[in-house]
Amino acid sequence: MINTVHVSHVGRVRQINEDSVLVLQLGHGYTLGIVADGMGGHLAGDTASRLAVQTVAEDFKKLAADLDGEALGTVLTQAILHANEVIYREASGNERLHNMGTTIVAVLLREHRGYIGHIGDSRAYKVSGNQVSLLTEDHTLVNELFKNGQITEEELASHPRKNVLIRALGTDSEVEVELRSVELGAGDVLLLCSDGLSNLVNRERMAQVIGSAELPLEDKADRLLQLALLAGGDDNITVALLQHQEEAAGNEQRGGIHDRT
Repeated sequence: MINTVHVSHVGRVRQINEDSVLVLQLGHGYTLGIVADGMGGHLAGDTASRLAVQTVAEDFKKLAADLDGEALGTVLTQAILHANEVIYREASGNERLHNMGTTIVAVLLREHRGYIGHIGDSRAYKVSGNQVSLLTEDHTLVNELFKNGQITEEELASHPRKNVLIRALGTDSEVEVELRSVELGAGDVLLLCSDGLSNLVNRERMAQVIGSAELPLEDKADRLLQLALLAGGDDNITVALLQHQEEAAGNEQRGGIHDRT
């Protein structure tokens, strides 16, 4: 059983929330989670992230009941590429939306196994107990500089061009989706987030919150959001949590959405 919750907040500086988020139970044991962080100006960024989430979700309305293994990664990739086509077409046909784009990190699970697909710098983390593992690699200029040995790990967070993306959804007619398999053990939590969280809340704090046995899943999402706000909240903040819980008598699935603006 996968329990889910997601929260989104405009932050303390921005006027519009350009993040979009959706987590759905699709039936047949499938769970879909998506976080997208739009860019290109208020109207354009909001439109791009919304189109990304809507397109991917729409593509999964008639998901075959027996997909498993690599087939999950294939359909997830196809849906993200379809979203790229939709956003690029809309941007090309409307001057106000010119150059709009978005990040995306999405997961498709069948029971507790599946695939993560992502483009940009929205992230996926897996939390097992108090251990946090980053499952995605930022498609940013500074990350490329770091991988090439041109800057140090300490310089990553403070680099003046840390927000420059080298890959985004919808800005070009063709794009490559980075794909990774994922499996959640009992109690494991998958965190999807925009950089409004990951830029301000480090892995140690994530582990403390998500690994807490006392906090319900909803409170963990709220706590992460509040930590980002307390750290300045200089960007939109979006958090989605998906937790694998083994079936137990009397257990009821809990989940929800809280969109605070």
